[in-house]
Amino acid sequence: MLYRYIRYIGLLAVILVMIGGFWLFGSAFDMGKPEIKIHQDIGMIGRQKVIEATFSDRGSSLRDTWITITQGDKTHTLYAVNYPKKGTRDKTVSFTVDPLSMKMQDGPATLNIKAVDYSLFKNQTLLSKPLTIDLHPPQIYLLNPQNIINPGGTCVTLYRTSKPVVISGIQVDERFFSAYLTTISGKPFYVAYFSLPMEAGQGSTRIKVVAQDQAGNESAVALPHLIKNRKFRTDKINLSDQFLQQKMPEFQMADMNLRGKTPVETFIHVNSVMRQDNFKTIQSLTRKSEARQLWADTFLRMKNAAPKALFGDKRIWLYDGKAIGESLHEGVDLASLEHAPIEAANNGLVVYAGPLGIYGNTVVIDHGFSLFTLYGHLSTINVKAGQAVRKQDVLGSSGMSGLAGGDHLHFSILVGGQFVNPLEWWDAHWIADNVTRKIAMAN
Repeated sequence: MLYRYIRYIGLLAVILVMIGGFWLFGSAFDMGKPEIKIHQDIGMIGRQKVIEATFSDRGSSLRDTWITITQGDKTHTLYAVNYPKKGTRDKTVSFTVDPLSMKMQDGPATLNIKAVDYSLFKNQTLLSKPLTIDLHPPQIYLLNPQNIINPGGTCVTLYRTSKPVVISGIQVDERFFSAYLTTISGKPFYVAYFSLPMEAGQGSTRIKVVAQDQAGNESAVALPHLIKNRKFRTDKINLSDQFLQQKMPEFQMADMNLRGKTPVETFIHVNSVMRQDNFKTIQSLTRKSEARQLWADTFLRMKNAAPKALFGDKRIWLYDGKAIGESLHEGVDLASLEHAPIEAANNGLVVYAGPLGIYGNTVVIDHGFSLFTLYGHLSTINVKAGQAVRKQDVLGSSGMSGLAGGDHLHFSILVGGQFVNPLEWWDAHWIADNVTRKIAMAN
């Protein structure tokens, strides 16, 4: 019995030794090669480019990794690491390619990435990527030497670049407005619509045209401009209990978090948090625009309508004699007959049709090149998202949905996701001076 027990123990020990040996030495006979992955498109390399790569070996683990770049008969080492012991199975590295410091020239080159594992066979993988060195940033040629802009207004400008670019547009302080590549009289140009914030002033606002090519080279030139002086109104508006009791339940029904709050508390939330959330939604809706001009001639103004509030009005909301909030009116309120027909201001494509917080039932139309119109507080909507509309097509009827105290249309225009003054786009002379003639100059 004892002998049989000892036999079993011995057999178990042999099995354990074999398992341990396989675990210790099996990886030495690993036949699998390391894997290499590059995380960026490296077809073009400019004056400097940061590249990220991952080395992997799930078997015997990594032993050595190298990264070099070769042009002609010269090879430069960008990264080289030896792992003195087993265990490193994954390694992501970031390295910088700086052709200028390596005295490389414009033209073809090859990026070589190599990895060797710890197996007895020293399995290795070599990844060679052909690429092009391009050290010359694009040149920008301005076509409109004069740009007169109103605070809160729109500017349209055109320019050319010396070579194709992947990013281009107008930088206004911290805001970037994308430009669109178009063809005029068979010639390629970039056209950019951009806006100025209402607080913009001459000398305090920086405006430049920027461009980046496929290699990552960047250029920027200051855009000549003159910013006019403009003042906006400030209004104090007393909130009545009748208005609050009439309108706030509508928002409380739409948002469960507002239920149980007083009408004043609900208004404060709607005027601050909801207003900001609605603006983010509008910016999302206007982020993508048709890369062509859909509109033509002057934008229409609502027929037989009296203005009730203007673009840029600063509103201070009072309740029981105390200020409970502020807001900026970023459109024009127009009132006519109750449930008056609301027409499309110009040709375009409907990108939104439905409820939108403080704006109530809303329609948003894309007119191309990042120019949009918004129609708020409607009682009914007759169009759908994705529908093409022509100037004067009926979008719906005026109403008092959303944060509206009476039947009217809230009309806004946006450029690059920012609200601008509609008065400019209603003015045929402004369009002729600031858009049409500029485009004609590019011919």
